[in-house]
Amino acid sequence: MVRMSVDVPDRKTLLEFVATARYGDFDGMANGTGGDLAATVLQRGGARHLSSVLPAVSSAIGRPVTTAVHRDPGALQTALGFPDASSAIVVLVDGLGFWNLNLRIGHVPYLRSLLREPVNQQPISTCSPSTTVAAMATFGTGTCPGLTGMAGYTQRNPQTGELSQLIQFRNAIEPRDLQRQPTIFERLAGQGVPVTSSGLPKFADSPLTQAALRGAHFIGNAQPGSRVRAACRAAQKPGLTYLYIRDTDKTGHTYGWNSPEWIAALESVDAQLGMLHRNAPRGTLIVIVADHGMVSALPEERIDIALTPQLKDGVGMVGGEPRAPMLYASEGCPAGEIAARWRDYLGARALVRTRDQAIAEGLLGPVDPRVEPMIGDVLVQVSGNMTIVDSRIQSDKATRLPSVHGSQTLMEMDVPCLIDAI
Repeated sequence: MVRMSVDVPDRKTLLEFVATARYGDFDGMANGTGGDLAATVLQRGGARHLSSVLPAVSSAIGRPVTTAVHRDPGALQTALGFPDASSAIVVLVDGLGFWNLNLRIGHVPYLRSLLREPVNQQPISTCSPSTTVAAMATFGTGTCPGLTGMAGYTQRNPQTGELSQLIQFRNAIEPRDLQRQPTIFERLAGQGVPVTSSGLPKFADSPLTQAALRGAHFIGNAQPGSRVRAACRAAQKPGLTYLYIRDTDKTGHTYGWNSPEWIAALESVDAQLGMLHRNAPRGTLIVIVADHGMVSALPEERIDIALTPQLKDGVGMVGGEPRAPMLYASEGCPAGEIAARWRDYLGARALVRTRDQAIAEGLLGPVDPRVEPMIGDVLVQVSGNMTIVDSRIQSDKATRLPSVHGSQTLMEMDVPCLIDAI
């Protein structure tokens, strides 16, 4: 019997930690037989990871591209269920987690129709931290934060010792120097494959595009419908087309992912994707993914480092984001000492790892030695609706965003990977 919808876990489960997702070509799922669609997770990640999507698509269009963590694009294609196609459109919807989507499934007729298909009812994992800069580079290169050098919203610039921000690359290493892994777009274009990116004009040569998504022919349009139509036109010839939709993430940070405004943004996204389905050329493979999910941030669960001596002591600089702060130790203060204090204060509400522990556990995938100094001495991830902020360096607005992401919970880590073969 075909299951017509996805069973959504309870709120407590959605906000609990999940196992660390691993990188590689393995398929970590054991599927039931006899029509039973329940799947047992043997190991998170592998082929069912955001890093696998573009390598798998490259195989589907007959021009397989390997990466530093994925050596068998064909195995990824098989595991993800991508059919062969001459042309593919890959859509990334910023902030549209698998469970966010399923909790509001009544608002999205097109996406709901895709989720009726068994192949679309299993999420894939994003990277840690589950945040845009890390995930976009993971997606664009088919690798991991430990190789791209993009490990958080803010991180230490080892050239200056200061905190850098990786959306606009403020105080940061030049994008192409920081992120040295070749992108899938570059690799395909180097084979003579037409690669097109459709997005807002301001993203054409943005630092984040240069770092994570370089190599495509960029077509900029201010209106959503125009961006969709441009993607459909590009797909008329064999190759790869990329379409970015930011509505849900931007609205979630401003109003909260449970707000009427977010639901309206979700409905707009569904309308855009429905338009894409209706106008894409016959024979096109459409794959829809996201970079992370979102959780609500409750004021009563907000902790301010500036007002908490046990958390502030020995910490010279705070990077990362409110759900996944990275702590840089003051000179002479051992990382293990900071980690112990934070574990004692936060208890089971947080995963607290030293950098060495995080690397050993594969949290960021393989780590290039040049990237290690960029990563915090201590990495923290929180559960529930908690945020950890630092009012000494963050604006009041930044410390009070209604919805956030970055941690290692089910809600944030699970993202959709939806297939629509036209």
